[in-house]
Amino acid sequence: HINMAIGKNKRLTKGKKGGKKKAQDPFAKKEQYAIKAPSMFAVRNAGKTIVNRTAGTKIASEALKGRVFEMSLADLNGGDESQAFRKIKLVCEDVQGYDCVTHFGGMDMTRDKLCSLIRKWQTLIEAHVDVRTTDGYYLRIFAIAFTKKQSNQAVKSTCYAQAGQVRNIRKKMFEIMTEEASKCDLKELVQKLISTPDSIGLEIEKKCQSIFPLQSVF
Repeated sequence: HINMAIGKNKRLTKGKKGGKKKAQDPFAKKEQYAIKAPSMFAVRNAGKTIVNRTAGTKIASEALKGRVFEMSLADLNGGDESQAFRKIKLVCEDVQGYDCVTHFGGMDMTRDKLCSLIRKWQTLIEAHVDVRTTDGYYLRIFAIAFTKKQSNQAVKSTCYAQAGQVRNIRKKMFEIMTEEASKCDLKELVQKLISTPDSIGLEIEKKCQSIFPLQSVF
């Protein structure tokens, strides 16, 4: 005969602990909010974003504040394809009804554009500078440039700049970026960046021509 240990098989009859949860559709409890771009952009309705509905202590508008949206400058400027490689960051600062009011949070370049610029046989020159606008905002501006062959250059396939030339070009970049950004307020600067985004690059190219000819300055 078999003696069973008493009190060991308590859970034989019971079902699985905490029965199986019913699969819920996560989108059932979400709401849509419209993203409103700042007034300096041609297109104000920049898209939609979703967020969980207000439940208990979790408030939807609080979850949206500080959210960063990244979108193409071409979309915000009314479909100008030549600006498609520029990305604009918009930061949600306030929620009014079902609208997210955003402000400018930065401008960047798509990775594929950056990779298409980088080639062999040329010098890459980068510079960044911290500038203060007239209304007290601190910005960090980055620039990138590449050397190009001189028009009278012979068979030589390379166009490398010497270290001293690179230093001089970088110094000029600092001067131009500081001058362009520190003489206007944030709104004017963003306006300049989105309406004529190449203006600073062309200025750098022109001023550095005497040191070494440059191309693809951004």
